[in-house]
Order: sequence, then C-alpha cells, then structure tokens
Amino acid sequence: MSILKRRLFQIFRAGLALLLGSGAVAAQEFEKNILTGGPTGTYIQIGRDISNLVDQCGQTLNVVESAGSLENFLGVRQRRATQFGIVQSDVLEYLKTYSASDQNIARAIAGVRIAFPLYNEEVHLLATRDITTPADLAGKRVAIGVRDSGTFLTASLFLDLLEVDAGELLTIGPDAAMAQLLAGEIDAFFYVAGAPTRLFSETEIDANRFHLVPVDDPLLEAVYLPSEIPAGTYAFQAEPVPVVAVKAVLMTYEYIPQRNAYHRASCTAVSDVSNLILNGFAELQASGHPKWQQVDLNDIPPGWDVSSCVNDGLVATYQPNCTRARPAMTSPESAANEAYRNRICAVIGC
Repeated sequence: MSILKRRLFQIFRAGLALLLGSGAVAAQEFEKNILTGGPTGTYIQIGRDISNLVDQCGQTLNVVESAGSLENFLGVRQRRATQFGIVQSDVLEYLKTYSASDQNIARAIAGVRIAFPLYNEEVHLLATRDITTPADLAGKRVAIGVRDSGTFLTASLFLDLLEVDAGELLTIGPDAAMAQLLAGEIDAFFYVAGAPTRLFSETEIDANRFHLVPVDDPLLEAVYLPSEIPAGTYAFQAEPVPVVAVKAVLMTYEYIPQRNAYHRASCTAVSDVSNLILNGFAELQASGHPKWQQVDLNDIPPGWDVSSCVNDGLVATYQPNCTRARPAMTSPESAANEAYRNRICAVIGC
C-alpha cells in the first residue's frame, strides 16, 4: 500500500470514532468558520475575501488556518461551527474511490457537499537548478507537505505515478521547506497553491540557484489539468513554466434544519454566505485575490452534489440575514452568476 493510501486510512479511522460517537451539539452561541490553509497560501486569502464580503452584511465568518485539504474535508464533518472548508478536487476523487471499498470512509464522506467550485491550483515544484525534470528527484531530499494537507496527497501521488524514488521525503510545511531549500538542507519541495502565492512572491529567491521545475509529462497531464505559470508571475521566474493543476472547491455539509437548532442555524448560515458569494461575485473578482478571475461557477466536479442549504441561498428572492445595509453593487449580476443560478434552479425548481 502506498504512503498516500496508508495515510488516508489512518486519517479517517483516527477521526471516525469521534465523529460517529458524537451526539447532538450542545446549545451555544452560534458562530461560523471556514477552514483554509497556511498563513502564506492562497486558501487563506480566498477565505479572507469571503469573510470580508460577509462582514459587509454585518455577519462574522472566522477564517481558520489549517494543514490543508484533508483536514478541511474532515473539518466540515467533525468540527463544531465549521460550515465551510476549501479542498482540492483530487482529494475528492481519491476519497470517492476509497469509499467504494471501505464503509468507514463512505460514512465519513456521506454528508459532505459542494458549495462552489473555485479556481485551479498549480503544482509548484521549486528545486535547485540541477533538477531539470521530476525524474531528477530520484535520490534527492524532497519536502512533500505536512500530513493531512492537499500538497502531501498530491505530491505523494505525483511521485507514485512517475515511479520516482526520492532519497528522503520530509513531511514539513511550505514555510519550513522554503527555509530549508534556501539553506541547502533539501533539494526541492512541492507546494500546491493558486499562483501567485505569497510564499513565492514575498521570498527572495536566487534565480541562479533555484527554479520552478517544468512539468509536461503525458501521464501526469492525463490525471491532472495541464496548466502554465506565466512568465514574470514571480520575480525569479523570467519564462513561462508548464505545470499541472488541481481545482480548489469550497465544501460544506448537508445540514438538516428539521434535526435540531444547530442544524437550522448552520443551514441558514450556509444559505446566507452562498447568497453573498453569488451576488458579490463581481466584487470578489474586482478586489479579491487574482484567482477569483479564473473561477467558473459552472465547473462543478462530477459525482458531488451541491448542498441543499446552498441551493436555498441561490434562489433569486432569497434575502440573507444582514444586520446592516449592504453596499450597493457596482455592476449587474454577471452572466456566470446567472448561469450558475439557472443550473441549480433547473434541479430544484426555484
């Protein structure tokens, strides 16, 4: 069994006892949280953009740092008052695959739903100049992200698919990996994040010593999305770099309002935030992270359902529970918004 598959089973079985043994959530002051990623990643910036939009409505959406996709996926099931998490689409595919043969995983993913598709995340492979292709990672010291992160999962599969046997795999985060690479303690590290990411933009990287390794392998391109990091995206990167990418997705949970007060409040929160994202989409594209420009609201990963609480918030007549007047929109609802709303309404009859 690969390191990737072993880790997935460990994660789910370790958390499942808590999940399946828990009863109704005790009454408490209601709050809303979104699980994102590390402090220099794109997930946390996207989360802050959504939080700022929610703040205009007079509500609070707490942006919570995390290890990344695997933790975020589990978080919308296991964590109190955690209605949203940003997850890589390849994580969804792996979990769907494993759930067919493992009932514990099937039960763990049963209530997780799509809120919105987001953007493509590029697989950054920063390495010393002597590493010119992914095959050159053989025998090298390579950081593959912290356990429970999407980077860990993607990097593990990446190396498995190419049958590359690295000399040493380090499970550390991107900030620690960058420091060790610059200090000569490792040879390369993976980082799955939407470009431009702050870590690469705000770190002084010597272009004579380090570069982004081009990835144009047909096998990887059959599994992932062929993509490119344009020239000049980062100060050390003068030429365009072919890479592969995965899609980021905003996940939520299928709350059942009839179950209890907590489910009712959480469903309302999901509906409110979904409505604000849809109707504030033009603002997100205008003033949020550049990756909002690449979001296609119709690009929902196949095999995953949109939450019914999200659907409620997309009805044209829905009014979010704002405690102060929202700023007037500077532009009409975009064609993308309308297409997404129409697609959902065709299913639910709104």
